[in-house]
Amino acid sequence: MHTLFSPFQLRGTLFKNRIVVSPMCQYTAHDGFANNWHLVHLGARAIGGAALVMQEATAISPEGRISYGDLGIWKDEQIAMYNQITSFIHSQGSLAGIQLAHAGRKASSEIFWKGGKQFSPDEPNGWQTVSSGNIPYHESDLPPVPLLLDGIKKVITDFTSAAERAEKAGYDVLEIHAAHGYLINQFTSPLCNNRTDEFGGSFDNRIRILLEICNSVRTVWPPHKPLFVRISAVDWKEGGWQLEDSVRLAKILKDNGVDLIDCSSGAVVPHVKIEVKPGYQVPFASRIRHEAKIPVAAVGLITGAFQAEQILKNGDADLIMIARESLRDPNFPLRAANELGEEIRWPRPYERGKFMKKTD
Repeated sequence: MHTLFSPFQLRGTLFKNRIVVSPMCQYTAHDGFANNWHLVHLGARAIGGAALVMQEATAISPEGRISYGDLGIWKDEQIAMYNQITSFIHSQGSLAGIQLAHAGRKASSEIFWKGGKQFSPDEPNGWQTVSSGNIPYHESDLPPVPLLLDGIKKVITDFTSAAERAEKAGYDVLEIHAAHGYLINQFTSPLCNNRTDEFGGSFDNRIRILLEICNSVRTVWPPHKPLFVRISAVDWKEGGWQLEDSVRLAKILKDNGVDLIDCSSGAVVPHVKIEVKPGYQVPFASRIRHEAKIPVAAVGLITGAFQAEQILKNGDADLIMIARESLRDPNFPLRAANELGEEIRWPRPYERGKFMKKTD
């Protein structure tokens, strides 16, 4: 059996293969509520054979949304549709995951296909943004309001309450979004954290909010269910967060109830040069895996079955996260199995369209 289709165990949760659908914002929610688009979008990828289907960044509070079209899980009324989504994913033999997020200074934005500009608080689809400090993401954006200690406590409480709702909604895996320049990353990166209190300055102070969130969430998230953290492994800018920081953080997270590091990068500050090429972020995952001794997921221009298999075979990652390729082909796992010569069960209604063997 190829490693890509071998099972993988984390805590009491068994992944049937190593393919994960990465969280991808759809911007089609209203007041944070999921709808039929999310059911079909996520359900299709479960039909396609992924071991874990990870739901898009789901806001822990209204002000934590990137845009007015983001999903949310800040009130109990939002749970019912999520139950329907997770139930369908489970019916296809896949695991359901949810990524909990707060956008911080990147919030209050227009949907990306409408330009993505940031709204001011007095505009109909806008609200006041918050952050670790008062530095805006774009120079043209209004400065965010620095979170006071009470505000930080509210963020931690909101993440914890969201995790409780995620459990009620039937999710199997929970991921805390601490990457891509969103709120937690605005604390961890020295490029946007200009605080002088216990949540700013030193490495230990800058990661404090993430550790407190992880510890609090772990008290309500069932012990048999995995907890992931997505990080930006590097900022791609001098003076920013470096890979050595990520290794150090991963070791600490491992001791604070985190089971896997989802290794992405960048998006903390604009106008940086990123060396984009196939598998360009895999070396980050590999180093964290080997030095921090914690399971990792690799992401970033992984588009083929043999490429994914080689990453796993080299010991560079434990799971492969597919994003854009999953948008292009919801059945990527089924196609990958065919290309690798693996026999996996297709959904019964799709069996007539099953890929033919090369010898047929």
